[in-house]
Amino acid sequence: MAEEDYGTFVDWNQMGDLATSSGPTKVDCKELKEFKQMARQGYWAKNHKLRAQVYQQLIKSIPCRTVTPDAEVYRDIIGDAAAKKPSSHIPLPEFVDGNPVPRYCLKVDAVASAHRIINCVAGQFPDISHCPSLPALTALLLHFSKDEAQCFEHVSRILACNEPGKRLLDQTFLAYESSCMTFGDLANKYCTAAHKLIVGTAQDVLEVYADWQRWVLGDLPFGHMVRVLDVYLVEGYKVLYRVAIALLKFYRKHKTGGQAGQNQQLDSGKIRSDIQAFIRGIGSTVTPEKLLEKSFSIRLINRKEITLLQLTNEKSLQQKGITVKQKRRNVQLALNPDTFSSEVVSAKEMHDIWSWIPERFALCQPELLFTTSTHGCSLSRFYSHCEGHEPTLLLIRTTDGDVCGAYLSSDWEDRKRGGNKLSYFGTGECFVFRLKPEMERYEWVVIRHPELASAIRPADPDDPAAADSPSADQSLQEPDKPPGELSPFLAARHFNLNSKNTSMFMAGNFDSIIVGGGGESNALFIDAELNHGHTGRCTTFDNPPLCKESFQISLLEVWGFQDAMAH
Repeated sequence: MAEEDYGTFVDWNQMGDLATSSGPTKVDCKELKEFKQMARQGYWAKNHKLRAQVYQQLIKSIPCRTVTPDAEVYRDIIGDAAAKKPSSHIPLPEFVDGNPVPRYCLKVDAVASAHRIINCVAGQFPDISHCPSLPALTALLLHFSKDEAQCFEHVSRILACNEPGKRLLDQTFLAYESSCMTFGDLANKYCTAAHKLIVGTAQDVLEVYADWQRWVLGDLPFGHMVRVLDVYLVEGYKVLYRVAIALLKFYRKHKTGGQAGQNQQLDSGKIRSDIQAFIRGIGSTVTPEKLLEKSFSIRLINRKEITLLQLTNEKSLQQKGITVKQKRRNVQLALNPDTFSSEVVSAKEMHDIWSWIPERFALCQPELLFTTSTHGCSLSRFYSHCEGHEPTLLLIRTTDGDVCGAYLSSDWEDRKRGGNKLSYFGTGECFVFRLKPEMERYEWVVIRHPELASAIRPADPDDPAAADSPSADQSLQEPDKPPGELSPFLAARHFNLNSKNTSMFMAGNFDSIIVGGGGESNALFIDAELNHGHTGRCTTFDNPPLCKESFQISLLEVWGFQDAMAH
């Protein structure tokens, strides 16, 4: 087939180096593992025709719904109109949320062709309600299609993918919004310096992260985006998260290099525009290969855990009744400095702590559950006020003026599952922190060192490995959860851990509460009078002492998370 067949829509004058084909002219590969390696290495990156043929092969191999519209369906629908010049004045469907078709080195008429294809897709996929990335993906695939009908078929197959556990494009507002929350969670854990920059400069962090997909599918220059597409068509949605986190890391480097010390709060729209401008001009500082290299050097938790986090966030949105597009609530509403009052931390410090918590709780309002200044120094009263609340935030001020604490993912009532025996419970979302003398957070060691979790454990109750897990003797098993509730994200039982000591999150009995175990000490140990405590390095969080190792408590507070949407 002539090479021109795959360049009908391309404005070759804009293609630069990509206009010249070189390198291999065929791919002899059937195994997905081989494709994965070749895609990452850019095996077909310098040959337009070969890339088009590989894309065709990859898209044809996507498992799809039985009735998936193909090129013939498109030709039947368009009929005689196919011979007419398409019009870009045809508006795009509402579900693209106002996102235009990027030019991506296409001819002007090709943008109009993309409009016609997307409108035809809308007619064939009535269940799509929110798909802002579709214009960018359609424009990219047009590059490598011989006609509109073939591009329509390729887009349809991507939308109709029904492989279990694999998704390629968000098609509902619920899926899209939960992906934004999931990206926020991943940025918080794997891109801490950049996340801190966004928290320090943007008034609404969630609003900034809502653009994460557009950074990749829309803002990236064509040469970078097409390398991402190489890998995305082989490996799926996870690649988009990786690339967006890499872009956030490069943005942070760009900002700290040019304007170190600038840390005033700006309108979120200005930060969004600044990130967009940086990504659109990224070609001057970061090559496509460097972007991919950075993306795949990020040691993310495995795909199953990311899927579980996405489902957890979706469920959280459903419970709040957020299933269709609506005006985003500003995270600042959760922490109103005029109404927030703590004797341990300021509103600014609480805002900083709030930036660390999982996205699904970010819009909740802090609710004071227990404070020693009102409820006294009694462990039994601590339990009675905190039980039934999940998650909670523990804040401690020592008599030396140090402030430290912990985000605790599980209900303190779970301690009763161990009977009188002190046993650990909780999940890897727990973390400990200190605010004074300086602000620092210490997360589950497995997040920073995924090699400690060698593989996902099979969900088999008779699995002997599960019996050795630290979560096994804490009875954190599914029957204790209401029917239909998800397993907790980052639950220790999902991992093959080399040591019990790496998942000792929280524990309590009648004479003490403990946060973080393993090794020679605990991150926090507090006595029954809530008066004395000690802190040291523990294996679970790999933290230094959070304050003076043996300390006296001046004040202890526990905060819950009240759903702001319910008010």
